[in-house]
Amino acid sequence: MNGYSLAMIGIALTVLLCGVGSCIGLMQTSSAAAGVLSEDPKKFGKVMVLVLLPATQGLYGFIIGIIASGSATPEMDFAAAWALIGALLPIMISGLTSAIFQGRSAVKCIYAVGKQESLGGKLIVYPGMIEFYAILGLIISIMLV
Repeated sequence: MNGYSLAMIGIALTVLLCGVGSCIGLMQTSSAAAGVLSEDPKKFGKVMVLVLLPATQGLYGFIIGIIASGSATPEMDFAAAWALIGALLPIMISGLTSAIFQGRSAVKCIYAVGKQESLGGKLIVYPGMIEFYAILGLIISIMLV
């Protein structure tokens, strides 16, 4: 194994972990939405935004994966590879965890929309605040890469 291989593993883990977090969050939100929509399909527009919120972290992981792969070279040594992995850690960790917790938050908001449809626009704020930390992780990783 050389530095380039280590860097590719780090990039792959970043994309993978952000994607896993998004999948978990989406599984939670889509299950909640299915329950709400089975009772009132007209609420589709109100719950769809809440369902999709955890998907953004997967996109962030994909974006940083593309950016980071441009800075990994076959001549890369282990020190540079570890530095790249260190630069990816903010989005790697915040992408995974924020997608899961954002999904949990959005589930509660989806249930609330099921009970009172007028809350739909207001409730996006709560899972949106969790999104902020994924965005911070993405920005820091971009700056470090």
